[in-house]
Formats: sequence, structure tokens, C-alpha cells
Amino acid sequence: MTQDGPLDLVGVGFGPSNLALAVAIAEHNAAVAEHDANTSARLRARFVERQAEFGWHRGMLLEDATMQVSFLKDLVTLRNPASEYGFLSYLHDHDRLVDFINYGSAFPTRLEFHDYLEWVARRFAGDVDYGTEVTGVDPVPGAPDLLDVVTTRGRLRTRNVVLATGLTPQLPDGVVPGERIWHSRDLLHRIDRIVDPERVIVVGAGQSAAEAVEHLHRRFERAQVWAVFHRYGYSPADDTSFANRVFDPAAVDEFFTAPAEVKRMILGYHANTNYSVVDPELIESLYRRHYHEKVSGRERLRFLNVSRVTEAVAAGDHVKVAVESLLDGTREALTADLVVYATGYRPSDPCALLGELAGSCRRDEAGRLVIDRDYRVATNPEVRAGIYVQGATEHTHGLSSTLLSNIAVRSGEIVESIVARAGATV
Repeated sequence: MTQDGPLDLVGVGFGPSNLALAVAIAEHNAAVAEHDANTSARLRARFVERQAEFGWHRGMLLEDATMQVSFLKDLVTLRNPASEYGFLSYLHDHDRLVDFINYGSAFPTRLEFHDYLEWVARRFAGDVDYGTEVTGVDPVPGAPDLLDVVTTRGRLRTRNVVLATGLTPQLPDGVVPGERIWHSRDLLHRIDRIVDPERVIVVGAGQSAAEAVEHLHRRFERAQVWAVFHRYGYSPADDTSFANRVFDPAAVDEFFTAPAEVKRMILGYHANTNYSVVDPELIESLYRRHYHEKVSGRERLRFLNVSRVTEAVAAGDHVKVAVESLLDGTREALTADLVVYATGYRPSDPCALLGELAGSCRRDEAGRLVIDRDYRVATNPEVRAGIYVQGATEHTHGLSSTLLSNIAVRSGEIVESIVARAGATV
């Protein structure tokens, strides 16, 4: 891997966050070309992605599953409504703009939005090293303003690195994934391996869990589908207009400057906008289906509420499952053909790739990274190169950190920060 001088930035990961960053860079460079003959103000960037091609939660691209955010919260519109990279431009390019208007919803299917993301990603294919893994980020001896991003194809020297390594699937302690014990992210990747099951169990109470229950119940017409969760029932997502203000770009400024106790209060009050909650229409649909089955006397859909799975052990072509009631401690032994854990994700540790650089990153009293308003990690003076983070910033920037809601604005702010710190102007 050869370079003509250091890059301005290397993006680690090429999911929606760094795809939005690529768009922001392209629009910055276009503005430079239009207004300034000084091409040195352009940003030179490269992205590294371990997947062989662009993909975003492909394992949960279920038929008819819809987005939980408006199409206007795409990669660019909140920052630049006139952009050629917006969802409306995608619809126009595919001759579906009028059809989508007649569709009458601000929430496209997840399949369509993923197709939009792929449409944008193809325009940056030449800027991405797909099928390549980043193994570390090293300081450059004698050059505190430079970093080496170490990949399986070689090194990329850069002035800034933007870590957007996404979310890591989360399983309860002691759960060993296998042929018949999965995380929900693998649902569509592996579902064809299961033939004519008698019983399927889904663990979890959030949107992915409810979608998995609905999909499995519809796909396997003879199987019992049992949902197990701690709650009394699925809780509806708060998608009301006032609550959604917590995802506004302005809310990031407000959250960032708020006292620590207010940050904790906001995260607690509004967790039901995102965590372990389900679209109300899906809740109603599942309940009606369950009720109709009870009326007919053929109850395939079951809900074990206020309960937990204490054991799920593979046993040949089955899984032995123990379910415990949290109300009275009684236990039920079950046999299942498949157990799907829809137990969420956690942000990847941005320090995992930093090696010795991690010791130069400042931390707060709780041991978390100190991240400035421009998403740059605060470092000790010996490191002058920029380390930026997308995703693992909920403690500093609020609930939108791991969501699509603010990526258009955030990517523009990161570009502005890099340009300003380099002393470049548009």
C-alpha cells in the first residue's frame, strides 16, 4: 500500500456513519473546487472496511420491516437539503419519487433504506478498501501530528483517524452461540438452515425481538414460537413529537454542556425512545395474532413474560432451555429447535485499536473517554494527531450517538473540525 504523502484522514469502518462522512468530505471538496483555486484545502481521505462489500444489519432486513426514523434523517439532508446524495435524490434516480409520495409515510422499509445506502456507497467505492481489517493505530516516532493505521494490506499514514467501528452484538453471560443458538443479527443469514422446527424461542423485549417473533411465526407455519422477556409485556417506543426532540442536532449541544447529573436524568427519562421498546403497531399486531390463536384453540404464539432464560445448551439438533419465572422462581424445562437472542448491541471499544495511544487518551472520573464537542478524543500533549469517534459518545453527546438521527450533521462537524485545525478554509 503506497501513498503520496499523508492523508488528511482515514476512516475505520464504512457503515452509515463513515459513509455520511465520505459524503461530507465530497461536498467540502466540491465547495473548495468551486470557490478556491487552492487545491491544498481539499481533504484526502481513505476508508477501511472489513466486510467484502457495503452492508448494514443485513441479517435483519426483514420483509416489510420499516425504519424508525424519518427518511429526512438520511446521510445528508439535515446538513444540506439540496444534496445530490439525499434519499429524495435516490428516489428520483430510481424513478420512484412520485410513488413514494403516494406511499404516504415518512418511514421507508429497511430494505429500501439499505438500497439507498448502497446507492450512495457505490459512488465512493474507489475510496474504500473493502475486505480489509484494521489491526491497530500507531504513533509515528518523531511526528506527533501523524498516525499510522495498520491494516491487513499495509499501513496508511494520516493526520487524523475517524473510528466508526459500529456496534457489537451482546449476549448474556454464559451463552455460547452455535448452530442453533444465534444472535438476532444472524437471523436471515442462517434461517435457511432450520427446516420444519417444532419450537423456536426468542429472547428479548425490544424491536428486533418483536420483529424476529413476527418473522419466525410467519415463516414456520407449524412451529410454536415462544417469546421470553423480563417485562410484563412489550413496551411501546415513545415516538411522540416532543420526545423526539432529544434527537435534534441542537439537543447535542444542550446535552454536551449539561451537568453530569442532568445527563444521567436525560438518558434515564428518554431511554424509552430507543432501548428495549417496540413500535406500537407491531405490538398490536402480535397481540391480535396471539388472541386469534387462543380463540381458534391452536396457540402457536406464546409469551413467557416476567421470565428469563437461565440456560440454553446445545444438545445435538436441539437446544435444552430452562426458563425461570421472576415472580415465583418456578422453572420450566423446554426443548427448542432454535433459540434467537435479540439482546441488543453495545458500542465497540474505540480504544481496542489504539494500542499504546490509548494511554495518551484522557478519561473522566468514571473511566470513560473524554471526547470534545467536535467528536475528537482529548489526548495528552504528546499526541497532536486527531482521533475522532463516531458512535461511542452517548455519555458526552447523548442518545443520538449510535443512531442515524444525527449522522448528517455530525459528519459535517467532523469535517469542519479537521479543516479548522489544519488552518484550511473553503
